[in-house]
Amino acid sequence: MRRVRNYIFLKDVFLLSLSAFGGPPAHLALYINVLVKKRAYLTEAELIDLYSFCQILPGPASTQTLTAIGFKIGGPRLAFLTLLVWILPAVTIMTLGALGIIYMEHKSLGFAKYIMPISVGFIAFAAYRICATVVNTRTAVTILIIASVSSYWINNPAIFPIVLIFGGVVTALRYKKQPKEEKREPLKIEWANLVLYGSIFFGAALLGYITHALPIRLFENFFRNGSLIFGGGQALIALLYKEFVVFKHYLSREEFLSGYALLQTLPGPLFSFSAFLGALSMRGYGLGGQLLGSLAATAGIFLPGTILIFFVIRFWDRLKTYRVVRASLEGVNAASAGVVISTAFILFQPLEGDIINYLIVAVTFLLLYLTKIPSPFIIGLGVCAGLVF
Repeated sequence: MRRVRNYIFLKDVFLLSLSAFGGPPAHLALYINVLVKKRAYLTEAELIDLYSFCQILPGPASTQTLTAIGFKIGGPRLAFLTLLVWILPAVTIMTLGALGIIYMEHKSLGFAKYIMPISVGFIAFAAYRICATVVNTRTAVTILIIASVSSYWINNPAIFPIVLIFGGVVTALRYKKQPKEEKREPLKIEWANLVLYGSIFFGAALLGYITHALPIRLFENFFRNGSLIFGGGQALIALLYKEFVVFKHYLSREEFLSGYALLQTLPGPLFSFSAFLGALSMRGYGLGGQLLGSLAATAGIFLPGTILIFFVIRFWDRLKTYRVVRASLEGVNAASAGVVISTAFILFQPLEGDIINYLIVAVTFLLLYLTKIPSPFIIGLGVCAGLVF
């Protein structure tokens, strides 16, 4: 029965990888619908708890959340398989997109013109769902407002972990309102995964410096970025543009933006953009080198968050039994909701200021709120509209 359950879970993850548009906040709404309401792998409160926990860590939040759910259900093996199944479709398509740019003349992706406002509608709905679930006190409302305003106006990825820590500290100070635990075992921490993380971080940098091999340097670049980036895929893309286009000139601005346009049409993790950049960075090494570049970049960007999840998730449930930690979760959850709200506004800014985009955002939100229309069908309507107009 456990093997069957794991197989069904991986099938659900694969279907999510084909339908999860809009980035982590929009992915969260789909996780709630499929993993909580349909399959009941965990409760909505547990999912929000894991999502907030992953927001504190660097790396791709939606990927880490899904990996943590896999770990919770079936341990490390299922968690690793979950990661592979989740990233495979988007990484494959982004790699093929890079190969297409190298070997063929790139054509306009005008059919994707309505995908961005639809994604904003998904994110707005995710923000609504999170607020309805976790914001239940005046303190939480205050934290939500401060987090949303701060993360909107301060144009620096560092603001995301700052507002999350701020929210956690504010409510942690009220820990005495939490019930005491009568019996509590000592907290045991297994350091093996943290040692592995540090070994890869410094070992890849040293090996790249000694050998000057481009695949190793690509792996190190993406592993470092995946270790230090907070704020999700949008923050990562800004950083990668500066490193790979402005400083290293591995690809042109037009190629970067073409890949980003393709990324907007795809479901799955935004961090899959790394596969596109890795393949283009190795364009002078033939097809084998380009595929190697895609693999090195993909492994580099996703490994740090995965290793950190494997390290912390083992004692996370025990860590939550401490009153200070339990109290801090209210503030972290409220701050996470604020970040999601600000993300919806930030992503709305690049849209053309015409009535059509406003209507698309509103209609997408209402369809998600009032109906049970599958998300892929809504995205399909957007693609068809782009083709027609």
